[in-house]
Amino acid sequence: MMQSIRYKLFELIIIFIVIPVSFILDYSPLLKLIIGFLGFAYILYLLIKVEKNTFKITKNIEWKNFWKVTLIKFFSIIIITIIFVWSTDKANLFNVVLNKPKLWLLILLFYSIFSVYPQELLYRTFFFKRYEALFKNEKLFIFINALLFSVAHLLFKNTLVLLLTFIGGILFAYTYKKTRSTLLVSIEHSIYGCWLFTVGMGSMLGFPS
Repeated sequence: MMQSIRYKLFELIIIFIVIPVSFILDYSPLLKLIIGFLGFAYILYLLIKVEKNTFKITKNIEWKNFWKVTLIKFFSIIIITIIFVWSTDKANLFNVVLNKPKLWLLILLFYSIFSVYPQELLYRTFFFKRYEALFKNEKLFIFINALLFSVAHLLFKNTLVLLLTFIGGILFAYTYKKTRSTLLVSIEHSIYGCWLFTVGMGSMLGFPS
């Protein structure tokens, strides 16, 4: 039953649309936390027991090619975001890293471990393992993955955040499709996310300042 197309589609709608959209509604934060915890526990169960995911680090990782491609994309992001913050919110440009370096380091560490990895486990590892076979069109599948990743950030109620997370979703989906490595896509996600916090765009993404 859990492997039927109808069940998987229903599951996808509940996990990736209904629950994230519900989080923008005004109800108990504790209830939201419980729903999120139970949802993630369900996903881990499916990954381990149903999809037989072993959580092993992929062998023969092409580190050289990964860093080459990632750094090229990262350099473009650096240029664009510096110009953006300089022109729209100059006071926040590198504000945290210059004035609160200890907080900056602490947040980067916490974010990379407790935010990025669970996101990539859910939106790339689980999503690809569970639903990729449902889509014959590869580009449509990646588009939907990125769109749903953006939907998960509706709670920030910021159009720019939705755009950035959609673009990020596209980048991360292609990286995961190519490498099939949760580790590599998490590293890429961490680099971009940490940079946004560093350059001065963290507040809109929920980073403390």
